[in-house]
Amino acid sequence: MDPIFVALGVFILLLVLSSLFTVKQQTIAILERFGKFHSLKTPGLHFKFPILDRISGKINLKIQQLDVLVETKTFDDVFVKMKVSVQYRILQDSVYDAFYKLQNPQDQITSYVFDTVRAEVPKMKLDDVFVRKDDIANAIKRELGEAMNDYGYGIVKALVTDIDPDEEVKISMNRINASEREKIAAEYEGEAERIRIVAKAKAEAESKRLQGQGIADQRREIAKGLEDSVEILNKVGINSQEASALIVITQHYDTLQAVGESTNSNLILLPNNPSSASNMLTDMTASFIASQQMGEQLTLDKEKQQELELKEVSKKRR
Repeated sequence: MDPIFVALGVFILLLVLSSLFTVKQQTIAILERFGKFHSLKTPGLHFKFPILDRISGKINLKIQQLDVLVETKTFDDVFVKMKVSVQYRILQDSVYDAFYKLQNPQDQITSYVFDTVRAEVPKMKLDDVFVRKDDIANAIKRELGEAMNDYGYGIVKALVTDIDPDEEVKISMNRINASEREKIAAEYEGEAERIRIVAKAKAEAESKRLQGQGIADQRREIAKGLEDSVEILNKVGINSQEASALIVITQHYDTLQAVGESTNSNLILLPNNPSSASNMLTDMTASFIASQQMGEQLTLDKEKQQELELKEVSKKRR
């Protein structure tokens, strides 16, 4: 076979093979003829004329993400670094605009993100930036959507994924938070202490009440015992005054005996002789009698005063 025909056949075969091309799924190929846009090729097998046609580019229709790091200032003069993630895709109906109108779409998106963030964040205090980060993201999506739709780009989502204030500011915020928590803890501790004090006071009050009741019962029994002792002594010819003196002396010696029996007692007993006890009883009896006489005198004086007032009223009526 003539080598010329063989070479010609090989050339034609290579030319045909180079004219065939495939486009992957979620991809659009841009076909140009003589340097001018000719057509868009969807996924599948396609043919192009050799030398005349060429594939000038391929557009990815998948959702893509661009991370933008922005540094800006808040309303309360705190500098923060924000990481904004923009998810976007090329609209299938606007592939021509997306390919031919923008030289570098990512730089365009970055510029709009910077502009929107630096317009929104300076209106907010640092705490509001953390709380309203969704508002910032929505503002970015809105501004980007309005601007990039004309170029064939659709904004799927804008996310504020990180807010990083200055390190000193973070330390201050942590200190403020710690102080607030310590304040709340102190309030709880104070409330707990108040409850303990109230409970202790109630317990002491109940204890005093029961103690007073016990002392009252004790004195009641002592008085009853004294009454029985006086009746017994009266039966043997001892009058009430002598019986009272005898009981006081007996109790005095009983007390001295009880004090002497205890080695760890810190009790001081005054007075310490029987005659003093008798004198004390006499003084107490005299005081009671004087007090009774004074009360009777006051009653009489009051009655006389009332009589005089009644007479004066009667005279005035006449």
